[in-house]
Amino acid sequence: VVGQYPDTNRMVIAVAPHTSNWDFVIGLICKVAMGFRVNWLGKHSIFIWPFKGLLISLGGIPVVRHAASDMVTQVGDRFKKDGPLLLAIAPEGTRKKTEKLKTGFIRIAVEAEVPIWFVAFDYEKRQLILGDLYQPTGDIEKDELFVREYFTQFKGKHPEQYCNVKSS
Repeated sequence: VVGQYPDTNRMVIAVAPHTSNWDFVIGLICKVAMGFRVNWLGKHSIFIWPFKGLLISLGGIPVVRHAASDMVTQVGDRFKKDGPLLLAIAPEGTRKKTEKLKTGFIRIAVEAEVPIWFVAFDYEKRQLILGDLYQPTGDIEKDELFVREYFTQFKGKHPEQYCNVKSS
């Protein structure tokens, strides 16, 4: 693990590149080893017996992705009501190759008025990088491009799966 924990207890944590199931396992081990109480959003279908209780105790919040239209507001409200909250999200929303990042994590940060902390998997260097804090501008397209380009410096387990960077 390389880097330092930022001086805030309210942030969205963008964890990328997310190209393998091993990312979750490695991230969870690092989270527990460092003593972080981090919540994360996961597709509801993984929250099944016998693992549901364990996943929730490890910070999991089940999300029905096809019914997520009001999720940004709900999670933003949770930040405002609950005080300290660290919410980890994989910006790609999947391990498969995509052309762009999902923008929900940016919209959540804007709604909650919290920064985004970049945490990266770099399999080439065998490192988990605790990176920079980023205050989103509110221009979702500009923010998405900035985040997408930031993570191109790191190599996921399957680097060809990380989305292409295209300048607008």
